[in-house]
Amino acid sequence: MFPNALGGPLDGNNLRTRSFARLLERAALPPMRFHSLRHAAATLLMAEGVPIKAISEMLGHSDITTTLRVYAHVLPTAHEQAANAWDRMLRPPTSDALAVR
Repeated sequence: MFPNALGGPLDGNNLRTRSFARLLERAALPPMRFHSLRHAAATLLMAEGVPIKAISEMLGHSDITTTLRVYAHVLPTAHEQAANAWDRMLRPPTSDALAVR
């Protein structure tokens, strides 16, 4: 999918040791480990509400508990979302909702 300068397959070691740092610099990103991309992808997917099971499978985790243990810090708003959901479900209906149409 991403060929080297000669059209052949990229060498993973060369990508990590030579190309990755230059790509980060060109993208105006701070230095980071290549593995951080995996963490960033999982974090962003969780923040967007993608089901944990799907993310876990994409990461190759055998069990979602691994995914949750590693990425639980991404879910600080989960409690607030749950509370808001209960609030919506338990709120008394408004007079508009009771009107016969």
